[in-house]
Amino acid sequence: MSQKSFTTDKKSRKKKKFPSPSRARSISPPRSAAALVDRDLLTEDFSPENSNPRSFPHSVKQQCWDKAEKIKGRDPDRWRRDPLGNTVFRKLVGCPGCLCHDYDHIVPYSKGGKSTLENCQVLQATVNRSKGNRTEISKSDLIQKSAYCRVSGRDMDLLELSAFGNVRRGQDSGGCKIQ
Repeated sequence: MSQKSFTTDKKSRKKKKFPSPSRARSISPPRSAAALVDRDLLTEDFSPENSNPRSFPHSVKQQCWDKAEKIKGRDPDRWRRDPLGNTVFRKLVGCPGCLCHDYDHIVPYSKGGKSTLENCQVLQATVNRSKGNRTEISKSDLIQKSAYCRVSGRDMDLLELSAFGNVRRGQDSGGCKIQ
């Protein structure tokens, strides 16, 4: 390193000015703001109350994934099957490919469906997008909308290696275990 990198530049040590009062007023309040009332410090939460968010909370997504059908011989944290039998990969969420999935509102949000575990299913993304907000659609119609994807065990191994750097088998993989 050069000697120059260890010296302090006087220009970079300039004092920063506080924003002007008019500029400060245009800034929106933080999520939590403090106010001094009767010499006591009170904290008020400004976050909006939303008991039914449009998207599923992380904990519901985890439980929704857990309730989806497991694939024999594969790590259930990485691989599942949607209700139509499509194989989906945990890392591929929200994309348009055949192994991609979405967390679907069984009763669409736009029709009053809640973002709860009971109203959640893991669904191949292509199927979910073609389903839209319809409720009167048959299982056979949804199967026809599925993106066909034939994936071998070796293909799954390669995807796991790419995404995680290793391959993990499920407890029910059977066969011999080499140690």
